[in-house]
Amino acid sequence: MGSRERVAEYLLKSGASYELREFGESTKNSVLAAQALGCEVAEIAKSVVFLASRPAVVVASGDRRVSLPKLSKVIGEARIASPAEVRDRTGFPIGGVPPFPHGDEVAVLPDVSLTRFRSVWAAAGAPNAVFRMDPADIIRLVGKGPFDVCE
Repeated sequence: MGSRERVAEYLLKSGASYELREFGESTKNSVLAAQALGCEVAEIAKSVVFLASRPAVVVASGDRRVSLPKLSKVIGEARIASPAEVRDRTGFPIGGVPPFPHGDEVAVLPDVSLTRFRSVWAAAGAPNAVFRMDPADIIRLVGKGPFDVCE
C-alpha cells in the first residue's frame, strides 16, 4: 500500500470529519499548498521532521517556525532531518509527511499554533495530496498536545 493510501485508510477509520484532495501539481510546502487550495499559508498544517533520541514530527501552522530551543525542552537535543532521513524514519516522502499514521517510534507534536483555526490542511502522504480537518481532531488522533514549540 502506498503512502497516500495509508493516510486515506487511516482517515476513513479515524471517525473524524475530513476532506481529502489530490492535485496535479505539487503541494509539498506551505506556500504551494496554500496556492493550490486558495487559502492562507497559516491554514496549512506543515509537518517538519526532527531527529532526537527518536524521530519527531512537529505539526505546525504554515506561518510559524519551529524553535529548536523550545522543541529540545520537549524531546531533547534535536536537529532537522534530511530528505533521505525523513523517508527512512517516517516512511513518507518529504512534502507529504502527514500528522498520522506513524508508529510508536515516531513522536508527533501538534503545535498550539494550529488551534487558531476551525480547520487546517495537512499533507496526506504524497507531495500532491492534502486533507482538511479540525485541529482538535488532529490533536485527539495524535493523542497528545498541543505543544508550544514554535516561535
